[in-house]
Amino acid sequence: MTQLRNASQVGRLGFLSEQNKRDIYLAALEVLANVGMRVYHEEAKTLLLEAGCTLTPQDRVLMPRHLVEQARLCVPSVVNLYDRDGTLALELGGYNSYFGPGSDLMSTYDLETGAHRPSTLKDVARAARLCDALPHLDFIMSSAHPTDQDPHLSYLLSFAEMMQNTRKPLVMTAENERDLSVMIQIARELRGGAEALRQKPYLVVYNEPISPLEHPEESLSKLLLCADTGVPSIYSPAPLAGATAPITVAGHTTQGVAESLFGLVVHQLRKPGAPFLFGIGPAVLDLVTAQSSYNAVEYLMTYMCAVEMAKWLDIPNWGYAGTSDSQLLDAQAGMEATQITFLAMQAGSNLSHDVGYLDFGLTGSLEEIVLVDEFISMNRRLLAGIEVNRDTLALEAIAEAGPGGQYMTSEHTYRYMRAVQWRPTILNRHGRERWLADGGLDLAARARQKALDLLATHQVPALPADLAVKTDELIGAFAAAGA
Repeated sequence: MTQLRNASQVGRLGFLSEQNKRDIYLAALEVLANVGMRVYHEEAKTLLLEAGCTLTPQDRVLMPRHLVEQARLCVPSVVNLYDRDGTLALELGGYNSYFGPGSDLMSTYDLETGAHRPSTLKDVARAARLCDALPHLDFIMSSAHPTDQDPHLSYLLSFAEMMQNTRKPLVMTAENERDLSVMIQIARELRGGAEALRQKPYLVVYNEPISPLEHPEESLSKLLLCADTGVPSIYSPAPLAGATAPITVAGHTTQGVAESLFGLVVHQLRKPGAPFLFGIGPAVLDLVTAQSSYNAVEYLMTYMCAVEMAKWLDIPNWGYAGTSDSQLLDAQAGMEATQITFLAMQAGSNLSHDVGYLDFGLTGSLEEIVLVDEFISMNRRLLAGIEVNRDTLALEAIAEAGPGGQYMTSEHTYRYMRAVQWRPTILNRHGRERWLADGGLDLAARARQKALDLLATHQVPALPADLAVKTDELIGAFAAAGA
């Protein structure tokens, strides 16, 4: 299972000075206090007004600074997630970085045929089982959206498939409060009760406002339900630079910070100390092609600013990795997916999703998931740093070899050779003759073969029979009640 990390700040990438961070925060507070937000959830609006917010004639909620400061004092700086078995798997906070696939992709590249086709419920199960087998994918999202199912049941059915096909923690999307309530009820059955789930959270829920500056009823209903039940909640806007957000990186960041902090205040007013993840999905509208880009340079810059702001606020963050705007797993996909993933690792982004996204976040690729798992593995070794002590300095080994000597038979080499050299699983480290003898495959083909091999051999322990029955009963009752 996931190896927990306690990453340091040494050698980290930075885009913002201390003054920059303060200026962005103060600008976000100005947006909250003077521009305001529209709130389409009456209970949340009442909660805010009773806490000291004001309502303008234009139906905008203005939020005073002290409510944001109060929420910052309440919100946990670390959120722990536990796997299906109840074992601590992720410690979200600081510079710990974890990775997983994204969710709800309407299209998939078929692993066997390579065909571009609509996603199905089977694709949700396969992605979960593949990620369960990959050691550097730390949590699971649905990857695919099951277009072959009733849309109102699709999130619940995906949840059930994910539970069955992985032991790792889940990040869930839900249509509304009703289907999310069923997911939480099933998770309580898994844990053995409401308090047990609160103590050992199994799932995180993704919630999102609408940019610019609007908070819909469905998003706030789910956010409040998470606060009430102790289920960690993400509240991450997706402001589109040049369309639903300012085109400058600083302005884009400011609006996103304001929108996420607004959700934080609602969440903490409802339940002080409830687990929360800050985030921004900083897409960029390409004004030449009219495409929303996941991998524009400005997207990456705003994303890095969002991560730095999360560190400055001392709130765990929601992030991104392993994406490409390319339509296939080609050199562009490899370059873009590894660039955003490395930036996420360098910045210490805590919970980074969307591994396997191609085609501007519209199509999923299991081969890309395998490729990015390899990249994460390699760079976790790189970013772990080096150990410097008397033995690793190798003074005795150097003296033993002497001028013109060799280290192939050195006891020092034998002692360290397995520990210090990282080993790839799909990257080619052989010469041309061996490569040809092995089939002369390119990286995409090797990733595809590894995915097929893992899906053919990897087994996930079955859910307890009574839990499987209870899950079916709860989903059946939800469907019968009229989803």
